[in-house]
Amino acid sequence: MLEFDKTALDKATKDFQKLGKDNYEAVVKSYGQMNKGFQDIGTSFTDYTKQAFAEATATFEKLVGAKSLEHAIEIQSEYAKKAYETWLAEVTKIGEMYASVARDAYKPVEKAVEKTTATVTAS
Repeated sequence: MLEFDKTALDKATKDFQKLGKDNYEAVVKSYGQMNKGFQDIGTSFTDYTKQAFAEATATFEKLVGAKSLEHAIEIQSEYAKKAYETWLAEVTKIGEMYASVARDAYKPVEKAVEKTTATVTAS
């Protein structure tokens, strides 16, 4: 007849519950990291949009005051060059922010997976 070890079952149940709690906390922490990262990205987009609008408005005012067609073309060319460079820098920054969000959000899950794997393989 097979003997039942209640102590071992209780320990295994408690270990399993702790593992589940730890994994849940890791996922919650991961979602928190993602949320913070996406808020930062949203703030960056908002700041860029405000800046771009202000620069476009200032350029329009300069164009209205241009004394010649050549001067207007010069103003427009400078604006286009600066707008492109600013946009390119912003896109690069946002891309880096997305990569950082992914890394930061994955860290708690990675640690939980390592801990779970170590616990399961040790059993």
